[in-house]
Amino acid sequence: MTTPRHLRYRPQKTDIWPLPALLAWAAAWALFAALVALDAPTWQLFVMPTALGALFAMGGATRWRRWLVAAGFPLSLAASGLAGALPPLAWLLPLAVLALVYPMRSWRDAPLFPTPKGALAGLSRHVTLPPAARVIDAGCGLGDGLRELHREYPQARLEGLEWSWLLVWACRWRCRWALVRRRDLWAADWSGYDLVYLFQRPESMARAVAKASRELRRGAWMASLEFPASDLRPRAVHACADGRSVWLYRVPFDAVAPRRPAAQTVI
Repeated sequence: MTTPRHLRYRPQKTDIWPLPALLAWAAAWALFAALVALDAPTWQLFVMPTALGALFAMGGATRWRRWLVAAGFPLSLAASGLAGALPPLAWLLPLAVLALVYPMRSWRDAPLFPTPKGALAGLSRHVTLPPAARVIDAGCGLGDGLRELHREYPQARLEGLEWSWLLVWACRWRCRWALVRRRDLWAADWSGYDLVYLFQRPESMARAVAKASRELRRGAWMASLEFPASDLRPRAVHACADGRSVWLYRVPFDAVAPRRPAAQTVI
């Protein structure tokens, strides 16, 4: 079956985050080391690398990324100072943890943003599932989404997909009633599920729609927390307690009718 044009995934420019942050932090620390070697005044040791980090931060795609890049050097400097005997390069430890939690292969997907507690309360009023329905959290992270789904659908067979080994282990420990596997959510087969839950990025939604339209069977649901699929009309929208929305789509998807250009008056 040929996928309709409006549901086809169009590859976007690869997002290499958090590589820009790592490079900015490394540049700031390299400048710091150079200033130390030049016996620069103490105030320059802090101000100049911090200013360099702020300069790099201006190119961040989102506000939280800009803050993260800008705050990297002063926070790591404070941590190294508090560590006492530890060398300044001890700031590499949290970066190593970041690499474990957020492997390079998953950089183009959503960062670790957990589903807020209570966000899915009442979802079953919009999406009715049979007792043994298969429900998957595609990109389950630490399992917060799975725990919310379990509260809403206690009889469902819950599964989670996650690429980071560290997060898989943590999620398995927190959600022992769920099947959590280390898989690429884009390579995994979605065809057997009654509900696919996503908390991705806006840039990932076109890819998710294309995959769901190919693989989900008729009557299955796709739920997206916070970010809608711009080309689809939702069957329902669930309002979360914190003001966010869960956008609910059912196969076959309803496409948004293309807007007609406004008629121009000829004078």
